[in-house]
Amino acid sequence: MSNSMPLRLVLASQSPARRKLLQAAGIEPDVLVSGVDESQVVSDRAEDLCLELARLKAEAVLGRLRPSADERTLVLGCDSVLAFDGEILGKPDDAADATRRWVRMRGRSGVLHTGHCLIDVTQQARAEAVASTTVHFADISDEEIAAYVGTGEPLAVAGAFTIDGLGGAFLTGIEGDPGTVVGLSLPLLRTLLGELDLRVTDLWTKVAPGGQSVEPLG
Repeated sequence: MSNSMPLRLVLASQSPARRKLLQAAGIEPDVLVSGVDESQVVSDRAEDLCLELARLKAEAVLGRLRPSADERTLVLGCDSVLAFDGEILGKPDDAADATRRWVRMRGRSGVLHTGHCLIDVTQQARAEAVASTTVHFADISDEEIAAYVGTGEPLAVAGAFTIDGLGGAFLTGIEGDPGTVVGLSLPLLRTLLGELDLRVTDLWTKVAPGGQSVEPLG
C-alpha cells in the first residue's frame, strides 16, 4: 500500500448506481448524502457546472466528518450533467419534461459530463477532474418514450436516461468510459488517486470464496 494507514473512502452521493459501480470494482465505500441544493450553481459550461457541484458535495460531507487518527479518510463527490443541443440537462423537472427531452434526443447524440472531486481529509489535499462520454440515442417511438417515462427511472437521473438500467435498451452506443454515464469513472478515479500518491488497489477489498469480505489488499 502507498500509505501504511488503513484507507476509508466516503462517497458523497445517494446514488445506488455509483455505489454499485465501486463495489463491483472491489471498493466498499461508506455513504454520506451531501444534501447539496443543486439549483444553487449556475454555469453555461457543462464541465464547470458538474465539477463545481461535485466539489460542493464533497465539501459538504467533509464538514460533517470526524476523521479518525487511525485511518486515512478520502471523500469523493460526483455530479453528472448532459450537454445536448446547446443546453445543459440535469435531472428532469417532472414526467412531462422527461418526455419532451426524449422526443428531442431520440436518434441524436449528447455528451454526458461527470465531475469528480476527491478530497484527502487526512493529508489536506485534493484532486479533481471531469470525465466526458458521447452518448448516441436510439430513434425510439412515442410509445417507448411513454413506457420508459412511466417507470419513473428517467426522473431520477441526469439527462433522463441510464445506461445500467431500463434506459440501456434505448442507447445505440457510446464513445468513452461507460462508468461516466453511470455517474463515476473508475479510470479517472484511478488517476485522481495517483495524484494523491495512492493506488486504486489500495482501496480494494479482498473477497473470499462465497463473497465474504476479508482484509484489504496491500
